[in-house]
Amino acid sequence: MEMKLFNKWGTEGISVKDPGLKEYISLRPVLVLRTGARYAGNRFHKSRVNIVERLMNKLMGAGHKSRKHFKSSYHTTGKAQTVYNIVQKAFLKIEQQIKKNPIEVFVKALENAAPREEIITIEYGGARYPKAIECSPQRRIDLALKLMIQGSYHRSFNSRKSIVDTLADEIICAYTLNMSSNAIAKKNELERQADSSR
Repeated sequence: MEMKLFNKWGTEGISVKDPGLKEYISLRPVLVLRTGARYAGNRFHKSRVNIVERLMNKLMGAGHKSRKHFKSSYHTTGKAQTVYNIVQKAFLKIEQQIKKNPIEVFVKALENAAPREEIITIEYGGARYPKAIECSPQRRIDLALKLMIQGSYHRSFNSRKSIVDTLADEIICAYTLNMSSNAIAKKNELERQADSSR
């Protein structure tokens, strides 16, 4: 008997097309999407955590944006049940709109939104220069998740749209490579900056 995420959607037949990300997006089915930081001290162990659980973990803390904590109240308070309900409702909305397995849509959206290059600043004799570097696979996933969540929270903040709607819209836009997705827009900007600083 196949285990299904949220008791609704299976992961059989879903594959990661990007060879660089194949080892870093885990689609192993689990009964409860809550590891509880059991392996937090183990290096690179988050790659073995189910990718939907990683999305839920990121929803509990949207991370930093320009050296400030982005959003730190309401949904981002660490309540696992709250984010579980948000993700489940968002996936239901995706299924209604696209008529596809939302896990498959989310995985493809992650592949589309993961940046391949970024820039770092190096210093020579007091002058700073940007330098393009390749993004590691683990960081590509982390960045894509962060940009998706930040874009979703930004659109739902002081707005009539709920986080469920904005998260579903963000995933669908990233899936269809629509530039209204925050993750796709930031990825293209990062890669353009990296290309110009070669």
